[in-house]
Parts: sequence; C-alpha cells; structure tokens
Amino acid sequence: MDFMAPIQIEKLTPPVKYGDKILLIGSCFTEHIGNALADHKFDILQNPHGILFDPASVYHGLVRYIEQTPYTEEDLFYLNEVWQSWHHHSRFSGMDKQQVLTQMNAALNEAHHFLKQTEWVIITLGSSFSYRLNEKAPGDHQAGLKVANCHRAPGQWFDKKMLEIDETVAMLDNLYHRLRIFNPNAKIIFTISPVRHLRDGAVANNRSKARLLEAVHHIVNKFPHHYYFPAYELVIDVLRDYRFYDVDLAHPNYPATEFVLEHFTQACIDEASRQLMQEIRSVVIARKHKPFHPDTQAHQTFLSTQYKKALRLSQQYPFLDLKEEMAFFKDAMT
Repeated sequence: MDFMAPIQIEKLTPPVKYGDKILLIGSCFTEHIGNALADHKFDILQNPHGILFDPASVYHGLVRYIEQTPYTEEDLFYLNEVWQSWHHHSRFSGMDKQQVLTQMNAALNEAHHFLKQTEWVIITLGSSFSYRLNEKAPGDHQAGLKVANCHRAPGQWFDKKMLEIDETVAMLDNLYHRLRIFNPNAKIIFTISPVRHLRDGAVANNRSKARLLEAVHHIVNKFPHHYYFPAYELVIDVLRDYRFYDVDLAHPNYPATEFVLEHFTQACIDEASRQLMQEIRSVVIARKHKPFHPDTQAHQTFLSTQYKKALRLSQQYPFLDLKEEMAFFKDAMT
C-alpha cells in the first residue's frame, strides 16, 4: 500500500555543477535552497535585495541588476526612525541615509557583475499579491509604486492586488528577453514556495499559488533554458501532512525542507558534484563539532585529519573556498 503520492521529476539537462555561478532570488524558501548550496560551497549570490515575494518585486530586482541604475536619496523614505526603501528588505534599513545608500548600491553592483557571469538563476515566487502605494501615503511617496516590503507602514497607505496571470506572464516574458541580451548563458530554474500565506485566507492563498503556477509553466513551455522544480508539489501533494509544518502551520519545517533539498540535489545537480557534496558536508559538520575535551590527543588527531582533508579538497578543486574551515582546524590545534 502506498502512503505517499508518487511524483516524477525530470533530471535537469544540463545539470548544475560545481564551478557554476548561481544567483537565487525570491521568497524566504529561496534561502532554504541557497543556504544549503552555500553550506556545500557552491558559488552563489542570494537575494541581493533581501527576501522578495511577488513577481513584480522579483522582476524589478533582476531588471535593476541588469541596468545597474544606482539608488539615490529619492528612492529612500524615513519611517520608524530609519531610512528605508520600498524595493528592499528591512535588513538594508538604517539611521544613516548615506550608509543605507552605500549598502544598497554595493549589493546592486555585486549583483550586476555576478548576474553577468552566472550560469543559473533560481527564482522562487511566493505570492501573486502585490502591494502598491496609494494617494493616502504621504506626499513624498509615489502613488502607484509597487513595493516589495511594507516596512510596517500604515495599512491604509497601500492597495493590495492579486496579479492576473497575464500580468505575471508579461513580466516573466520581458525578463527572459532582457536576461538573454545581458547574459546569453544564463538559465532559469523556477520554483513556487510551499509556504502558505494564511493571512490572505486559505482560498486566496490557493488562488495566488495557482496563478503563479500557471504563469511559470507558460514561460517554461514557451522558452528554452527555463526549467521548473516542484518544491511546492513535494510539500503540498507528496508530504501532505501538518507534521511537516512549523507551529504556525504555514512554513515547512526542517524535515520538509530537507526532503525538498534531497529531491533538488538528485534532480538538478550532476553526479560528480553530488559525490563531492558528501565530502564537503563531512568537513562542514566537523567544523561545527563542539568537543567536550578539546585538549585530548583524540580530538587533536581529529582536527589534524579534518585540516588535511580540507586542504586536499581545496588543492584538488581550486573553485572550493574552504579557507574558513582550514583556519578553524589549524587554530584549534595546540
């Protein structure tokens, strides 16, 4: 008897491999994938604007990386005692206006150069809901502006709209052409976040996800070099149980995200890289090990062994950055 619905995931052709540059952008679930890739020493750049949920925000971010148009004081506003941007996550906010701009433009420039060389762009869309400033916002705010983050501003400043499928398709279609001109080698993997936006209500959340799914599959079927990985279906249709959600019943928990990452690794990463990931994982886990008796000969031997292993891997695979791990093992040896 089967207790889980089967799912067929086509192998990515060509697959992701070590040495590829990977830019990840989108919702908080993007960072589950990105953090796992970073832990295994893939060359990634993750959410240069911070977490973005809707297609309009993702589109704005990627186009801005392509154009490399600097942010200026006109892009900032002052609220809750800090300077902020409607296009950035609050991690960019701060009390010093010039420092905020410097940080935003540094991230923009890094993203521009990284995207120019990247082989893969992983886009995770979380919601079809888009927020726009309205006429109730103070006069120095642009009415109609699509915002990526409301920054705890008064709710009456915004109009909330569920993007039509055609609107999302048009943005993704335009993005395809802009990206192909900017970097013809870039390929896109789309995913839909399995995080449930329950504040919108269960019905609205499902409508929102359905529109994202329809728009993404339209683009994947229309253009080459576009792929879909079913993170959403793995949680919603395969696991399909509240045991795999956090206490808020909205975010997938650790076992669920690990389940998705295992399937991503098997379907999207080449065999040689998967084998190397196992070796790197053992070094990374060893780096996090906290010994009860650090001065024992056994632990010193452990540190020496791990240092030599990290050194061997870095020499054998020059694209790996294991400097932090090697420094840790070396410094810990007495």
